[in-house]
Amino acid sequence: MSKSTRVPGYMQSKGARNRGPLGDREIRYKCSMQNTILDVLRARPGWQEVSGPNPPQQQQLQQQQQQEKKGSQNSAPSNQLPTTTSSRSSEGDWDFHWCDREWLHANYDTMFLQEHQKILHFRNHYELTRKNLMVKNLKRLRKQTEREMGKKEAESFDFYPTTYELPSEYHIFVEEFKKNQGIIWIMKPAAKSQGRGIFLFRKLKDITDWKKGEYQPLTDPNREVPETYVVQRYIEDPYLIGGRKFDIRVYVLVVSYNPLKVWLYRSGFARFSNSRFSLDSIEDAYVHLTNVAVQKTAPDYDPDKGCKWATQQLRSYLTAKHGSDAARRVFQGIDNIIIKSLQSVQKIIINDKHCFEMYGYDVLLDDKLKPWLIEINASPSLTASGKDDYDLKHGVLNDVLNVLDLENRLTGKEKRVGGFDLIWDDGAVTTDDGAMECSVNSVSTTSNSFLGCHCDRKKHLREIYTAAQALKKSTPS
Repeated sequence: MSKSTRVPGYMQSKGARNRGPLGDREIRYKCSMQNTILDVLRARPGWQEVSGPNPPQQQQLQQQQQQEKKGSQNSAPSNQLPTTTSSRSSEGDWDFHWCDREWLHANYDTMFLQEHQKILHFRNHYELTRKNLMVKNLKRLRKQTEREMGKKEAESFDFYPTTYELPSEYHIFVEEFKKNQGIIWIMKPAAKSQGRGIFLFRKLKDITDWKKGEYQPLTDPNREVPETYVVQRYIEDPYLIGGRKFDIRVYVLVVSYNPLKVWLYRSGFARFSNSRFSLDSIEDAYVHLTNVAVQKTAPDYDPDKGCKWATQQLRSYLTAKHGSDAARRVFQGIDNIIIKSLQSVQKIIINDKHCFEMYGYDVLLDDKLKPWLIEINASPSLTASGKDDYDLKHGVLNDVLNVLDLENRLTGKEKRVGGFDLIWDDGAVTTDDGAMECSVNSVSTTSNSFLGCHCDRKKHLREIYTAAQALKKSTPS
């Protein structure tokens, strides 16, 4: 269809709109969030927001109520969505949906997705993002690797602290605790974020009251099942800058699990604690937790100054202080964490070509510059804490859409799109000649990974779109 005869999406029938090539019409989107992602979607040329209710449950409930009133014997079971054409079409009138996890869990199994539709989150994303399941899957793959390839190869999984799930592994944890008297442990709710419910302890009696409150026998049948926690050996020797602890937020985009296809964003940030690090006050969250949600409540927190460094700033600091080789090993270690963790759930995640995932990895360095995986977030915060943070997240989200390429402007062979670099495509991805923008003292690697490197994303986007357009014009249709 030529540009002159292109029909706007709102003038097309629903059937035609669902079937038509996205490159020839507007892209209709839905968004469950009210933060940076909504700003990005609303500002994107050729994209139009779909109004109206989100979940189909309202229509389902109305249909069931009508059937009950009529005394129909053919009413659909209460746990299934009636498969009427109207219910599917009313819910499917979109091309892209940035949904929250709750919406996905409530609706995914009852949805019919058109060929072109894209939706945030894989069905069972929690296999990687719940703290207990993440460690369980990593342990399983590590054992398999050791069995098939030997202990040396299994050592590449040594990037997460000793971890146990409570209450199911409480007695195993007690045995381990008694072998290592005096060390510090950290307790974390398995399914919470932003530092909620986390605390540190040194003595087993320190969690006695907590244990009684959380895990007392369920004599009352109406009492809720105890919340699952993980207990981890606390990293007591974190790498400090200015006497303060920090972790690194890394953005990872997965567009497929089968085959595994992974994009790594060059920019991110280091989140610093507001107080100087000390093991003398393990109850002080401002010392030990780097979550912005925690730090911004500190009495002396300065919102203008904040507690963040850009990843580029951190890489430059490590290079200047420890040398380019040491800095490169740090970021290669982070690459290893990303790939190994994704491989641990590759055969478990329900792969769907309609789904994608943008993870927020949290990584901590110890004083030997070894990276440790702290957690993986399925919904990393998209609310900006300042202008620089907003610009970063705005760029990340725009480039997520650029990689997904609903407009069909790319060739599909790109190894870099804006700030994202393709680091795994059913195997490690090597960089093209001349693509290095982060070599120091002429030292480079063949990996197409540039976390913390310079990123002129707008210039690069102009170049790849121009190249893609020229290639398409020269290629016979």
